[in-house]
Amino acid sequence: MKMKLIVLVTLLLTLSCERSKPFSDEDRKRIVNEVTQMLHDYQEAVADSGLTAEFAYLDSSSDFFWVPPGFSGPIDYDSVSKILKQNAPLFKSIESTYDTLRVVPLSKRIATYTAQLQSTMTDTSGKALQYTLVETGVVIKRENGWKLVSGQTR
Repeated sequence: MKMKLIVLVTLLLTLSCERSKPFSDEDRKRIVNEVTQMLHDYQEAVADSGLTAEFAYLDSSSDFFWVPPGFSGPIDYDSVSKILKQNAPLFKSIESTYDTLRVVPLSKRIATYTAQLQSTMTDTSGKALQYTLVETGVVIKRENGWKLVSGQTR
């Protein structure tokens, strides 16, 4: 698993160092705005439709991995998918808001972000659990928009 992580990080660094025209301040602002909008849309979709709304924002390629809260290492897309499907029926609502969000473009197709967010998850019995989460991630621009490709939530 550690080797897979090293290979993925190397691949992402290689992609971010690809020879391309340097970005202008306008490019950076556009990327920051696009990624910020995607992350807000992601939170809104989960609030409106539940955990399975996440699928529209996850990169389903073999490059994907995430370290969810409570996990000591990364899991792949199929494992995240299984967890989301199992847990989706348990929650009546999930509301999250960003306290802080910082997006850093690495290339025209790859950016990182760091966020602190407040999340309230209400189960089907009406019990609400509140969390303060810290998240870091890498997003990649695909043909159908920006997607979460790797990261962790604590």
